[in-house]
Amino acid sequence: MTVNAARSRARTWNLPNILTFGRVLIVPAVVACLFWPDEYSLRWTALGLFTVAAVTDFFDGYLARIWDQQSALGRMLDPIADKLLVSAVLMILVADGTIKSWSLWAAIVILCREILVSGLREFLADLKVPVPVSAVAKWKTTVQLVALGFLIAGRAGELVLPGTVHIGLFLLWISALLTLYTGFDYFKAGLKYVVDE
Repeated sequence: MTVNAARSRARTWNLPNILTFGRVLIVPAVVACLFWPDEYSLRWTALGLFTVAAVTDFFDGYLARIWDQQSALGRMLDPIADKLLVSAVLMILVADGTIKSWSLWAAIVILCREILVSGLREFLADLKVPVPVSAVAKWKTTVQLVALGFLIAGRAGELVLPGTVHIGLFLLWISALLTLYTGFDYFKAGLKYVVDE
């Protein structure tokens, strides 16, 4: 094995990337726990796993920056892990009726924005145009994760904190509004590269 190959392998299997891989692996476990919405112990387990995933979302990027361990794999996998986690949880919460009625629109806005921004990022990546994450987008992600945490606790959470689901739905709508704002922001920034001159 050459020195460059060894360095590349070490860069791939650094701690930030391992945390990101772990987040991807947590997704099916969270969904599996939520498959039985009336089993409150499983809802708490799902919340615990989701919290671990949310914390790793912060630490993988933070550690990669301070340890200078940023890699192409990490830059590619991190947003994928985020979108898998949020999308899967939203869909299972819609399926079990935690998110319903008018709140379905908040979930649809969030999912549509994730798909549109992913497509825009992919298009701009081919043009070698970076799409930096804005401060508002980071707030959007934080509110979104907190909202989903309340909704995962769901009916089990109501026993500890009455109004848990309502808090989660309120935060989901705040997240959806921030999602619209940041989605428009990204689209506006990328529009000049999309429109043929």
